[in-house]
Amino acid sequence: MRYEVDFLVVGSGIAGLSFALKVAPYGKVCILTKGEASEGSTRYAQGGIAAVMYDSDSFDKHIHDTLVAGDGICNREVVEMTIREAPDRIRELVQYGVEFDRDRKGDKFDLHREGGHSEFRILHHKDNTGEEIERGLLEAARRHPNIEIKERQFAIDIITQHHLGQRVTKHTPDIECYGVYALDCDTNRIDTYLAKVTLLATGGMGNVYSTTTTPVISTGDGVAMVHRARGVLSDLEFMQFHPTSLYNPAEKPAFLITEAMRGAGAVLKDREGKEFMQKYDKRLSLAPRDIVARAIDNEMKLSGKDYLYLDARGIGKKQLIEGFPTIYAKCLSIGIDITRDMIPIRPAAHYQCGGIKVDRNGESSIHHLYAAGECSCTGLHGGNRLASNSLLEAVVYAHNAAQSALEKVKNIGFKQEVPDWNAEGMVLNEEMVLITQTKKELQEIMWNYVGIVRSDLRLQRAFDRLNLIFRETEDLYNRSVLTEPLSELRNLIACAYLIIKMARARRQNVGLHYSLDLV
Repeated sequence: MRYEVDFLVVGSGIAGLSFALKVAPYGKVCILTKGEASEGSTRYAQGGIAAVMYDSDSFDKHIHDTLVAGDGICNREVVEMTIREAPDRIRELVQYGVEFDRDRKGDKFDLHREGGHSEFRILHHKDNTGEEIERGLLEAARRHPNIEIKERQFAIDIITQHHLGQRVTKHTPDIECYGVYALDCDTNRIDTYLAKVTLLATGGMGNVYSTTTTPVISTGDGVAMVHRARGVLSDLEFMQFHPTSLYNPAEKPAFLITEAMRGAGAVLKDREGKEFMQKYDKRLSLAPRDIVARAIDNEMKLSGKDYLYLDARGIGKKQLIEGFPTIYAKCLSIGIDITRDMIPIRPAAHYQCGGIKVDRNGESSIHHLYAAGECSCTGLHGGNRLASNSLLEAVVYAHNAAQSALEKVKNIGFKQEVPDWNAEGMVLNEEMVLITQTKKELQEIMWNYVGIVRSDLRLQRAFDRLNLIFRETEDLYNRSVLTEPLSELRNLIACAYLIIKMARARRQNVGLHYSLDLV
């Protein structure tokens, strides 16, 4: 099947939905999402979205906190732009129907504080902020007559000059995007979507690791597609590990224990019930995530234990139950009463700070292709993302991308000569064990060798193991009918390669990249 739309959006989280709502009055919009529309990283964001809303805070303070967390390698112009735009973008979310918690009088937002923030500036909806944002935006998108949402449609590849028979390399000038090929997961048919403008809002790549808080659909699809299309990628060595995921080995993804709980007074403790963060940072349990994650990792290695504790008992029973109802209910379901018991925690892969390199308008190095949200690299996060800046970045760049796309779409047509996908001669692979076992092997390699703490030897070993996995999987791909599991595996392998490559090139310990062989 062939489709033509003015604006094609891949992904239905905060970035994709925000962009779609802004461009919909001016053309036909199609949103492709490989799972259900509501299933994505946005809905799992517990903490909230950071913004300066009142005079008790200031843009300068938020800018400073972001630059400090980013370890000096943020793009300052991007930081300033994003943070100064924040209040307007928050007001737009409210207009779309998103409800943030307010104080007792109801005239001001109730604000949380999280690690790395000098002020209370985190807008939230209890401890399920992302779910509320997703609900509000998705309902607004479904009401709009110009927006079509197509679920279980897995974008396979960006269509460029390569598909017209031209040789495209990373040095090819003026690479253009004409749309995407997408797999209909219900029929296994690969359709052609031609678009004047395409936005990738595909989320992260957390499932490249064995332990992650990200949903199972976070397999780096957007990054891998741009890599194959020879687009520019950046900073993928900066993988953020959230310090506190609930230790429950049988569960995937790992359940996140929001940083806002530490902001409310919860304290990290070792297996003996003693505080330990004083050994690592004067900000204690509210130090930036890279410092806290490395501290927990080190304490676990020193003790030989699989988990440590987060002690929230000092917060108070009423505040715990009312302020963190999702966490309270989750822990209670596995026999932990957080008003009486400490919470077993360990770090988990959580957020990629790098991705598809974009300019201030969200446009990638490939013409007519935009990216927003976790799959993009804007320069905001630098070496380490400040807590709750991710949802902010997504909504700001969705806005900027929409403004830019609306100007450019007037002069873009459809590339009718694009051929349909050719699967002639392919056979259906019946051996799913080849895919599932390879995926497990990949995730363990990345967790053990390219995790919170790295070394030259670990990175080399990971690269050598990955090279074998890559060759085996490409051989399978070249003779198999394309399926969702096989496509996800290829994307994860591409992302793992990029993380390792960029980590080996980064010869300085900065932000989230920490090697035993560097200073």
